Amino acid sequence: QVQLAESGGGVVEDGGSLRLSCTASGMRFTINEMGWYRQAPGKQRELVAGFTSSGTSNYADSVKGRFTLSRDGAFNRVYLQMNNLEPEDTAVYYCNAVLSGVPFWGQGTQVTVSS
Repeated sequence: QVQLAESGGGVVEDGGSLRLSCTASGMRFTINEMGWYRQAPGKQRELVAGFTSSGTSNYADSVKGRFTLSRDGAFNRVYLQMNNLEPEDTAVYYCNAVLSGVPFWGQGTQVTVSS
């Protein structure tokens, strides 16, 4: 089993910044992919940013140029630096990790951007 511990959510004004962190533990094998999803009320969960198994990163079009994904050398901890936040970024943000094709999820952290 993989445990994912998230931190860094909160309330920020339009144009503000937040940094999310996700720490993975309990792995017996190497994590293949890791990143962040979000789910706003009444909407489906969507990918925000993630590292692929090849080490490249993908971003949702809506966050390109504003959000930056980074990690420690191994897939033990990933960060999401969110700048120039907009009210449309308000959602619960979930850390996701894929290990041997099985997805694992964190408990989620709320990000609220006030206008």
